[in-house]
Amino acid sequence: MIIKSVDLLNFRNYKDLSLIFDSGTNILYGNNAQGKTNLLEALYMSGTSKSYKGAKDREMINFNENEAHIKTIVEKGDREYRIDIHLRKNKTKGIAINKVPIRKTSELFGILDMVFFSPEDLNIIKNGPSERRRFMDNELCQLDKIYLNDLKNYYKALDQRNKLLKDIYDHPELKETLDIWDKQLVTFGKNVIKRRSLFISELKEITTDIHKKLTKGKEELEISYECDSTYENFENRVFLNRDHDIRFSTTSVGPHRDDISIKVKNVDMRKFGSQGQQRTCALSLKLSELKLLENHIHEKPVLLLDDVLSELDKERQYDLLDSISDIQTIITCTGLEDFVENRFELNKIFHVVNGTISDYQI
Repeated sequence: MIIKSVDLLNFRNYKDLSLIFDSGTNILYGNNAQGKTNLLEALYMSGTSKSYKGAKDREMINFNENEAHIKTIVEKGDREYRIDIHLRKNKTKGIAINKVPIRKTSELFGILDMVFFSPEDLNIIKNGPSERRRFMDNELCQLDKIYLNDLKNYYKALDQRNKLLKDIYDHPELKETLDIWDKQLVTFGKNVIKRRSLFISELKEITTDIHKKLTKGKEELEISYECDSTYENFENRVFLNRDHDIRFSTTSVGPHRDDISIKVKNVDMRKFGSQGQQRTCALSLKLSELKLLENHIHEKPVLLLDDVLSELDKERQYDLLDSISDIQTIITCTGLEDFVENRFELNKIFHVVNGTISDYQI
């Protein structure tokens, strides 16, 4: 799988851009605040329909315009796909695949499979549980459309239940209607728990070997699904915690509280790992994500690297570059020294200056 080209019109600081990528390593080189990350954001949107930054549609449209357009050509197997995303300030975005509009964004998933790796991901270990839940959900939504639907419905039920819990405080008679949302919460929550548990089991097998390689056999990474409730006891726990939830006006159990346990030699890396250990663990998780995705789709996904090398020491830079040499990679950076020092093959270099991109000659 490769991204062949992208065309941007009024997206962020790009007024009009057409870019053709190499199937190997593509470098977006330039100073900060020139638009390198904006391009990766457009590519990420082409595969997921959303900004990895969580930006709203209108925020990605050029300041002086009312609409923006992204056209991405993807080659997958022996087929070619055209993905069009039309952003409008006052309307819902439009998405088309091969010029045919789609009704549900879930129809987009599975066409452009990618892994996005940013400096923030290096903090996935030391940051809170929400970061690690996001890691699970982002990957699973690409792999499983049913999971995407279950996750959306779970959070919808959770939101409605929490609103009802707050209303019950002033209107106790509403307590009887909790059964409606409890049933939906349990139905979709159990599906989320079951799929996350399977995901972590698959990831564990891959991560163990990758982490051993990164640490030259010195460390063995142990990851496990740290779930607030199990598939079997979730319904019972929701019922038993009902009075507690009414008292505090919030849902206290469920997959919205889950986490990933990450240990080395039985030491919790989330709390007691050094910065170097935490970053190596994060690197192991991201490389494992690549391998797991490849196992599921039976071809190599695209990797988007947003200025990650500058955050790694020389040894980890080499380990990362060595692991991704055989897949299409689009990398942003401010300097080319890291690639030269690691003797890494660069297939195409683009120079980014204030929303314009040109070929860069080595």
